[in-house]
Amino acid sequence: MAVTAVVGLQWGDEAKGKIVDILADQHEIVVRYLGGNNAGHTVMFGGETYKLSLLPSGILRPDATSVIANGVVIDPKALLNEITSIKSQGVQLGKLFISDKAHVIFPYHVAEEAILEARRGDQAIGTTMRGIGTCYRDKVGRAHAIRIGDLLRPALFREKLEDIVEAKNIILKAFDPSASLPSVQEIYDDYMGYIEQLKDSVIDTTSYLHRELKNGSSMLFEGAQGSLLDIDHGTFPYVTSSNSSGCGIQAGSGIPSRMIDRVIGVVKAYTTRVGGGPCPTELNDETGQHIRDEGNEYGTVTGRPRRCGWFDAVATAHGARVSGIDCIAVMLLDVLSKLDEVKICEAYEIHGERTTDFPSQLDDLAAAKPIYRTLPGWKTDITNVRRLEDFPKEARHYIDSVSELLESEVGFVSIGPDREQTVIL
Repeated sequence: MAVTAVVGLQWGDEAKGKIVDILADQHEIVVRYLGGNNAGHTVMFGGETYKLSLLPSGILRPDATSVIANGVVIDPKALLNEITSIKSQGVQLGKLFISDKAHVIFPYHVAEEAILEARRGDQAIGTTMRGIGTCYRDKVGRAHAIRIGDLLRPALFREKLEDIVEAKNIILKAFDPSASLPSVQEIYDDYMGYIEQLKDSVIDTTSYLHRELKNGSSMLFEGAQGSLLDIDHGTFPYVTSSNSSGCGIQAGSGIPSRMIDRVIGVVKAYTTRVGGGPCPTELNDETGQHIRDEGNEYGTVTGRPRRCGWFDAVATAHGARVSGIDCIAVMLLDVLSKLDEVKICEAYEIHGERTTDFPSQLDDLAAAKPIYRTLPGWKTDITNVRRLEDFPKEARHYIDSVSELLESEVGFVSIGPDREQTVIL
């Protein structure tokens, strides 16, 4: 396949980075098309662990070209720190291009997000406090938006910054009289320093990608977060601020969906989510803690413990439909290996009625009672399995059940953190 997309189908953290890393060998260009440094990927190979956030996972491949496309919001300081960190691990970085149309995160975005989240109290969304949502809001609002390309025009940038900082000070002090921001000069100087280090990578990535497609280059589109966090199709308002399902590829990169040959939907063998919002299969018991510990379910970016529960086929099937997947990658199956029995939510009961439709209203989702299919556990170590036929029959049954309920074939099964611990079907 010349053009492939990898999309998470749950609430994020599905181990998409591992699948992207495996597929990067088969693709010349890896594209990140949404989100910011609120999304984390952990990739392991050669005994090393690499934590990526803004950088596409393809950056670990010296022969690949990595693209941060227009749909991403960029904190340039965070990006530079990430580049420095990866280099310090001895990685020879591949070529990196950054869209001149990508929007920029500033200190006032971080301050504004913190104030607004604090005001929500018990109704807080549970953001990562990195200014992602407030930057996207300014992007849509237009008047207070600054793009990477603007930083390459110092006079224009300075003029915009003076107007925006004045307005942000008024807004923030209305919410919190003690709020203060760095001065225009401080922000200007910092960001001029950042762009000086990044400017050689800044291009019109949309034009570049279309030229490369015309030339027959193979591309891999790398999602961030998950489909259930999509601003339009997720569990609103407990979502991210961009289209994190497959729907975001076209807007976030400028590449039409009809040009994508294959969409791989990535799922964990169980369910996790962070932040607020209903999670019907969440387990607040020893089993939930067991899954959290076995799966090391703590945020790559924040370190926050993730909420854990049984695999939710209703929610995940919704993500699969919205993203238009062709096959599934089932990740972290080994995490369930010590359990006597495993469960899959195959339907919800909402207000006394059984349904397999994922509710669009939050109160309906909060009222949903999971209807489980209970399967026997396999109670054996599967981390050395390399062929489908070598899985215990109980693990095969679990994989087949996921495939059946998502109405899609399984193409990959991950049974450990290392690159080699992946069964490709």
